[in-house]
Amino acid sequence: MTVSREVELSGHIIDSGMMQACFGIVMDMGGSFSVEEFDIGRHKDDESYARLLVEADDPAHLQSIVHELHQNGANPADPKDATLEPAPADQVVPHGFYSTTNHPTYVRYDGEWIGVENIEMDCAVVVEDPAERSSADRSSGQSPREDGESPKAYTKVLNAVEEGDRIVTGDTGIKVEPPERPRDSGGAFGFMQGGVSSERPSESTIEKIATAIRETKKEGGKVLAVCGPALIHSGAREELAQLVREGYVDMLSAGNGFAVHDIERDLYGTSLGVDTETLDHARHGHKHHIYTISEVIREGSIPEAVESGTIESGVMYECVENDRPFVLAGSIRDDGPLPDTITDAVEAQNAIREQAHEADMVLMLSTLLHSVAVGNCLPSTTRVVCVDINPATVTQLLDRGSAQAVGMVTDIGTFVPMLADKLVETAE
Repeated sequence: MTVSREVELSGHIIDSGMMQACFGIVMDMGGSFSVEEFDIGRHKDDESYARLLVEADDPAHLQSIVHELHQNGANPADPKDATLEPAPADQVVPHGFYSTTNHPTYVRYDGEWIGVENIEMDCAVVVEDPAERSSADRSSGQSPREDGESPKAYTKVLNAVEEGDRIVTGDTGIKVEPPERPRDSGGAFGFMQGGVSSERPSESTIEKIATAIRETKKEGGKVLAVCGPALIHSGAREELAQLVREGYVDMLSAGNGFAVHDIERDLYGTSLGVDTETLDHARHGHKHHIYTISEVIREGSIPEAVESGTIESGVMYECVENDRPFVLAGSIRDDGPLPDTITDAVEAQNAIREQAHEADMVLMLSTLLHSVAVGNCLPSTTRVVCVDINPATVTQLLDRGSAQAVGMVTDIGTFVPMLADKLVETAE
């Protein structure tokens, strides 16, 4: 005896590969399917629709297949309200809680679809409804929705879950919309459908990235730069500082090392004791980074060191002078660290998360660990460009779930100056 369930796919399901992926999931997991309805878009902007009857040997087998289909954008044809269960304690979620993807997600509540706010991968979904407030909250006698409040759904990381939070469990009443790939992939962001390549012409790709940054800024969006120390070592410091100063980079996310070597370049003319212009090893240069940390600690913070005139140039200087917020997340490897570096891991995650949710485009520049950390906090609708000389850095970011990223395998010391030239020369 078999059991079955109908699922629906809609949108650019052919061009995006969604339909093929769903067919493969069913077959790979030992199920079967039949296409009950298939309406193909006749023009390049038209969407398509398919309804599948998925069959399996038993309910548990069927549920596992439907779960995987759901993660790839297939949704039940007969939606019901989502199942909600209270969190039994702080930081404890109910068994079988729904763990989010980074795609736009909706939950069905009281017969209506509610968009999940602040979507990111590997979170729980909490639903709040003013109508469910306790009698103590309604002691005034006012109707719970008289003030215009409506039910809302939003993500919470596990360590932020509070006892009593109503958590979505299972897969019922949940709709996921993965990014689509229409036939018309033109416009400023069309190139961002291209995945990873070390063979694309660098100059033309960088021109397209510059155009995407200009379009993001024109639309009132924010650009976040995620930077590793190699950017300073490679000699691209001045050009990145210029992008910050000119307003093409609105926010910075980095580690302690990036800021240390950026400031070391200002104070001593070196990065890790090496002159980035002559490549000479300075006398006692191996001590420069720790001297740098000491000087900033003496001042109290990076902004205070800028205000006193101790720091006079560089990326961190431009962030302070031009009011560009930055997050420095620490690690166990850090020397010092700088007083501005967030050493508490959870606090650092929350700061990165808040910054990532504000970004409309992200430049990930030669840093694997930081790129993955920020990528985990981004919805799949955020435009991402990842640049590194090591192709494994770029592919690992995509493998971790940031499938919206476009990767460029090239030297960061070449990429940033070329990007700055494209942006600044156009502005002039």
